[in-house]
Amino acid sequence: MHRRDRRIALSVSAALLAAPLLTACGSDAHPGAAAVVGGERIEVATLQAQVKDARDAQAASPQAAQLLQTSGDLSRRKLNGLIFDQVVDRVAEENGVTATRAELQQTRAAFVRQSGGEDRLAAVLLQEQGVAPDQIDDVVRRNVLMNKIAAKLGITETPEGQKKLTDVFTTASKSLNIDVNPRFGAWDDSQVQLATATSPWLRQISQDPGAAPGTAPAGT
Repeated sequence: MHRRDRRIALSVSAALLAAPLLTACGSDAHPGAAAVVGGERIEVATLQAQVKDARDAQAASPQAAQLLQTSGDLSRRKLNGLIFDQVVDRVAEENGVTATRAELQQTRAAFVRQSGGEDRLAAVLLQEQGVAPDQIDDVVRRNVLMNKIAAKLGITETPEGQKKLTDVFTTASKSLNIDVNPRFGAWDDSQVQLATATSPWLRQISQDPGAAPGTAPAGT
């Protein structure tokens, strides 16, 4: 992958950074739920639909074999994103942050321009993040909200700034009492992600809501 393409994938994903206990969920406490966040269920069927969309897109790609081989943890990655988006929504609500339609359109247009077109953006996101074309708007929304939250809180690209951001999201995460079906792992409030996940969402945030993909802090 070209260096520019890798920067695109990193920044677009900027949209994702209980004490860490494994609690009962799924077949025992919440039948049919992949997780329960703030009392709201994320159904297994919802998760499976997202995975299927991504798998269908992968299967249609010229790199199908490679994509399918390297994305065995897709269910956990998708669930991680679904939960994280609800944490983002909680932090945004608490700080009076919203994403307007114009902001979403402008941000997506910027990503398209700098990736070299809509098809190239879709290809990069599918390869790097397992994002299906019809899921790109969710990534854009996450990116806009994360950047606006950072701006509202005065987050800087320093260790202190990142700690402040992590602390805010950890507090919101704990307040949601996130309960994950054990088949998908356990939610870690301190990292604001599934313990099995590998996407350091909070450390990939761009400081400019309209910034081009690739402006994540160094060292992420």
